[in-house]
Amino acid sequence: MSMVFQEPMTSLNPLFTIGDQIQTVIRRHTGCGRATAKRRAIEALDLMRIPAASARLRDYPHQFSGGMRQRVLMALALACRPELLIADEPTTALDVTVQAQLLDVLREASRELAMSVLFVTHDLAVVADVCDRVTVMYGGQVIENAGVHEMFDRPLHPYTDSLLRSVPAVDDAAERHVLAGNVPSPGSNPSGCRFAPRCAFADDECRAGPPELTVQEAGRSVRCRRAACLNFRRP
Repeated sequence: MSMVFQEPMTSLNPLFTIGDQIQTVIRRHTGCGRATAKRRAIEALDLMRIPAASARLRDYPHQFSGGMRQRVLMALALACRPELLIADEPTTALDVTVQAQLLDVLREASRELAMSVLFVTHDLAVVADVCDRVTVMYGGQVIENAGVHEMFDRPLHPYTDSLLRSVPAVDDAAERHVLAGNVPSPGSNPSGCRFAPRCAFADDECRAGPPELTVQEAGRSVRCRRAACLNFRRP
């Protein structure tokens, strides 16, 4: 298992070259020699489509752009060929063009290494583009789990529905949906459903005790007592 953090500008050590940082990880985890570590570091940079990978091993982080630093971070994470990559908001600091390029590279690396990717993001466009399954969280809890197409077409939880409706449409002049209220502070969650104070469908039962995450249909689960009768459906 490996992880890519969301801030490429501060996640690399400015005192060491890119090659030193990647090779140290490889040698620590595999016990290989310097020559093998260098070869595998070059392969990792090549996998991330970094030009002149062999020469760039000698460069320091400040000699890379933000997008290239993020690719270096991914190369660092993939150097030991993990079975699972956790990518924490890896495209947050990037413009849309660089973001699209990075997602293409990540998809290609996932296929080549037969690797699963756990993508943590608030960007629903990225979710729709790269994910097979989606887990939606609210207040530190999983509230809905579904295949990406099922979730976007027919959300079962009121929060998921509000989240999708809050995304502005390019061809829609209508005012964007805004969800009233605030996320509860950690440690001060309501005794019942954590979303109940902001939910238009909440009743006394919802506020009385926390709902369980239950299976609603094949491959789908939701933490909502009223999900079965709400029948949310996207236009």
